[in-house]
Amino acid sequence: MNYKTITNVLGKLLIVTGISMIFPLICSLYYKEDDLYAIAITGIVTVGIGYPLWWFFRRFDDLNIKDGFFIAFFGWILISAVSGIPFMIHGSIPTFTDAFFEMMSGYTTTGATILTDIEIVPHGLIFWRSQTHLLGGMGFLTLTIIFLPHGMGGVRLFRAESSPGQVITKEKFIPRNRDTMVWLWGIYLALNILETILLCGGSMTLFDSLCHSFGTVSTSGYSPWNASIGHYNSAYFDWVIILFMFLGGMTFMIFYHMAHGNWNIIKINTEFRWYIGFMLFFCIMVSWILWKENTYGLMDSIRYATFQVTSILTTTGFTTADYEQWPQAAQMFIYMICFIGACAGSTTGGIKIVHYILIIKFGVAQIKRIYFKPMSVVSIRLNQRPVELQIIYIAFCYFIVNIFLILAGGCFMTLVDKMDYNTAMSSVISALMNIGPGFGGVGPSKNFAFISDTGKWFLSWNMLVGRLEMFSALVIFYPSFWKK
Repeated sequence: MNYKTITNVLGKLLIVTGISMIFPLICSLYYKEDDLYAIAITGIVTVGIGYPLWWFFRRFDDLNIKDGFFIAFFGWILISAVSGIPFMIHGSIPTFTDAFFEMMSGYTTTGATILTDIEIVPHGLIFWRSQTHLLGGMGFLTLTIIFLPHGMGGVRLFRAESSPGQVITKEKFIPRNRDTMVWLWGIYLALNILETILLCGGSMTLFDSLCHSFGTVSTSGYSPWNASIGHYNSAYFDWVIILFMFLGGMTFMIFYHMAHGNWNIIKINTEFRWYIGFMLFFCIMVSWILWKENTYGLMDSIRYATFQVTSILTTTGFTTADYEQWPQAAQMFIYMICFIGACAGSTTGGIKIVHYILIIKFGVAQIKRIYFKPMSVVSIRLNQRPVELQIIYIAFCYFIVNIFLILAGGCFMTLVDKMDYNTAMSSVISALMNIGPGFGGVGPSKNFAFISDTGKWFLSWNMLVGRLEMFSALVIFYPSFWKK
């Protein structure tokens, strides 16, 4: 591996992290709270370490795919560790394990928290906590690509941080130069700005609007309030956030093509149509159950069900109600949604709809071939194009490994923390699928503070595996990876 190249990029990651602390620093100055020193000293030291690493190794060879995987894995660990320092200096999160967990949860857009009372944390640190969603939602490395020289190094980083689903659909951004990444980040920031304006228009404060926009478009879920979006009890805020959670769950390829005038992409994108279908089905079913069981009136049933279904399907994790108090049938549908996720190439976690499309279509094709047309060759099509058999194998592999990690992880958590199976399984699902709240001891009205340090490190690793779409994180553990 090109260690000089890796050092240079990690140095840039530190510089970007340190400079981005300017915004929470401004927030701290405005509110005149006691977190100013913690944020300032961390930002200065981070840039002070990153700048020499970038400067002394600025002449480097091009990145290869191994370098990309290495940076993707250890880069996220590095920035999560550094980003937790302000909380430790201030004392809001005194231990390194808890601070690392909180920041890894932020950057990976998981939204799981160990903070039992978020509202007592100073505004600057709360803003920094939410800003990790903004940086991690589009992928921290895609931001770094903007600062890389022209060449194929950016492609290697992008591939290491991208979803296998993007390879399957063959509809991904190709970062040959900075321009594509600028477009991608421009669309992403535009959605954040638009949502902020709409939330402010409903009389939400600018601070809260920014924090919630960062957590919505990135499909992450951190809120400055203990009760999350339920704090406001506002139908207007709920529907605005539902809209932008839905948009965050779409592949950004669609926005990219639409911005270039190609609106036909909406018609031909198979995953987008299925995404809408999944969304409508689960929203209707959960709304009907809530209304039938007299949990809420008709309009409130639609509102609360649509919000929670969208939040879980897009792996955002915002809540407006404690869904563990809902009828068991509604909870069962919510639990099913935890295993799905939204579109490949979006800011969401989860297994992704495109994998389910291929698995379902392949299963239907095999049934037709076996029972109805034994001599026929049935083609699997996606986006009006035939799909290679190898791509279908990737979808099956990705699904099976995710289920295996959930089962193995649930067993591990029951052994380590002696927790009940519902909480153990749910904690792993919530971390691996980057959802945030789950069921049982990690439900929507609870948090992850009670989990042991070993459990938190294990769940942090699951968050990273889920955010890097599994393969990029697991390949590091292959002995052959380290061989020349």
